[in-house]
Amino acid sequence: MADVKLLGFWSSPFVHRVIWALKLKGISYEYIEQDRYHKSELLLQSNPVHKKVPVFIHGGKAIPESLVILQYIEETWPENYPLLPKDNHERALARFWIKFGEDSIASITDLFLRPSKDEEERASAVKKAQESIAIMEEQGLGDKKFFGGNNIGMVDIAYGCLSHWLEGLEEIVGMKLIEPNKFPKLHAWMQNFKQVSVIKENLPDYGKLLLHLERRRQEYI
Repeated sequence: MADVKLLGFWSSPFVHRVIWALKLKGISYEYIEQDRYHKSELLLQSNPVHKKVPVFIHGGKAIPESLVILQYIEETWPENYPLLPKDNHERALARFWIKFGEDSIASITDLFLRPSKDEEERASAVKKAQESIAIMEEQGLGDKKFFGGNNIGMVDIAYGCLSHWLEGLEEIVGMKLIEPNKFPKLHAWMQNFKQVSVIKENLPDYGKLLLHLERRRQEYI
């Protein structure tokens, strides 16, 4: 197997997407921790456009952006724990939900990280977030245990930050967005996702993450 490296930062949910995929597929790799404030030459050379983690390096060739990396990993090692369905239509639907999540999750996390100008703006942001969550729950997840069915797949990995990072933001801000009585299916998914051994064993320390998220939130205030 060609040399595999991952440039990351311990708290990044995007980096953890790649870690989970590699662990599920049993791919050995070298993890190289980066400093957010003092970026290494390797990172700057490997991702000269965005200068951000994660960066996946395979055989000396660098690939940035977590969802692009996930697709590359799936195409390179398709037989090792497939992350996408074999059926073309189901595969296309999975990609649709990945795209929907990418568009929605950013605005959901911004609701917690970036303070609103006034109560009206905040109420509008909460309403929009809850509408997105309702679509994820009813039309994306439905009655399945995971978005991928009985086992986690690429959609679950893409939505993974809702299971740990969002809970931290909810605790910091004191506002619960995904409540079990309002979104029972998605709330159950969050708990089920975290109990999968590969996920459970590869999550950042919750206490340490809370401190980091609080610092990040202060940067926007």
